[in-house]
Order: sequence, then C-alpha cells, then structure tokens
Amino acid sequence: MNITLRQLEIFEKVAVSQHVTKASEQLFLSQSAVSMAIADIERITGAPLFERRGRRLLLNDRGREILPEAQEVLRRVDMIEQFLNESVGEPLGVLKVGASTTIGNYLLPKIVGEFSRQYPRAKILLYVANTQQIEEAVQSGEYDLGLIEGPSHNAALEATPWRDDELVVIAGKGHPFAVEGTVNTEMLSGADWIIREKGSGTREVFESAMAARGIMYGVSMELGHTEAIKKAVEEGLGIGCLSRMAVQRELDNGWLTEVKTDLDLRRSLFIVTGEAVYRTRLFRAYLDLLERIDIAGE
Repeated sequence: MNITLRQLEIFEKVAVSQHVTKASEQLFLSQSAVSMAIADIERITGAPLFERRGRRLLLNDRGREILPEAQEVLRRVDMIEQFLNESVGEPLGVLKVGASTTIGNYLLPKIVGEFSRQYPRAKILLYVANTQQIEEAVQSGEYDLGLIEGPSHNAALEATPWRDDELVVIAGKGHPFAVEGTVNTEMLSGADWIIREKGSGTREVFESAMAARGIMYGVSMELGHTEAIKKAVEEGLGIGCLSRMAVQRELDNGWLTEVKTDLDLRRSLFIVTGEAVYRTRLFRAYLDLLERIDIAGE
C-alpha cells in the first residue's frame, strides 16, 4: 500500500464537498484528475470508499472510518510546512542549551527570559552541569550549544570567546583572612580550601592560578554546587574561590569578604558548538542575543 499525501488531500476534499467538481475547483485540478485519484485510492485500499448517488459521492462506512485519520495526517503535514516556512522569518522551535554551573545559575536565567520575551513562539531548554559534562553533551548532540567557564579541551567542538570573568578568594566575615584583608603565598598554602569538583571550569582556573604561583594547598571540602560552597565559607569552615558574579550579592551584604591575593584569577567564558552543526534561524537568533548582551555589558 502506497497512498500519497496528494491522494489523501483529494480524498478529504471529495469527502467533505461530496462532489468531484467542487473538489477539483478547490484543488485547482481537472475533474478527471480528481476522479482518477479517487479510483487509485480505492484500488490501493482494495474496496470502495464512496457510494455514488447521481453526481454526489457519499462516504461509506470504510470511508467514514478513515476520514478523521486522513484529516489528522494532513493537519500535521500542514503544521510542519507552516513551521518550515515561518522559521525563515520568526524563530520557532526548541533549542537545547547547556551551561556550566556559574553561567547557568547567574547569567542565563535573565538571558533566557529576554529571549522568550523577544521570541514568544520559541523555547529555550536550559541544562546546568559542569564544564566537562556540557562539552560532552554538545559533542554528542544532546545539546545544541553550550556555554562554559574557561577554555574548551574538546577538539571536536568550536569554541568562541563570549565574555570576561574573574574569580575571587572569599572568606566568612569572622575568618582570620577576612580580618587580614590581604594574604600571602604561605597563608594560601596553609588554608582549608572549599572548592568545586573535578571537571568544573572554576576548579580548573583556580588550580592553574595556584600552580602558576607554585602554591601547594589542601582541600578541606569538595562540593559540586556554588551555593553550597558559599554557605560553607560563610559558616567559617574554610575559604573558597568562586566567580565574582556568583558572590557579588554576598560581598555587597557583608556575608562574605573578598580576600586580596596576587593570584591571576581572570578567565574567559566560551560558547561551544559542534563544528558541522547547521545553524537554524533559532540557533542564530540565540547567538545574536548572547553577543548583544555581552557587548552591552548586560
């Protein structure tokens, strides 16, 4: 059995109008072409679908059974065609975006909200994980694009610098480092550090900065979430190193204190995409918004 969409469309028009002539006018086809299509459908299905009453064609029980199914198929095809046509103009569809923890929690909610306001017929699904996990998901095609902290280590991905960021060393307000204000290498080496897990972009930048100064350090706690680290540091359990944008609220309110060091904790945030990914209008619209927000300093 091999019924075409065109044959289904002709069947539906004849079934609704009950006339070959009316159906042919609606479809801009000759009456003979419509009659031939109906004959082909009935031949393929092995039995009549219509009862002939003079010039009228009335559905029989088999025809009435398949009419709703044919209409549903045509409706879905129409939706697909509408989507493909309209996607040339207004972005439509669903985009899966992965973001490493700091970006996903402190930058993207506002950006996703703005995108939804600009393009209400599009949807962004945001997934938050660490940098390594985001890169793996983008490479596998699970996510359409990713935003990560620090450079990409996956040669299969295209990484584009997005915006600058910096980490800061933080201590609870009662910690000796908070009182001291500025600390030296020896003090950093002897501190109880509360840091992110392996695979985190924040962890990588922190480790590189410490290694560049030749500082050996001990890990008191390894936590997989920025908020957990902030709370532990606030409680005086150790010191931490997190993105400034993640701790600015706590610094402003005096719940945490920035500790001055000579560590180079600057970093770049990157957009990562598959090298051969086709960039749909939705994809390009999202990248455009990311770039505009970055230039404007958000």
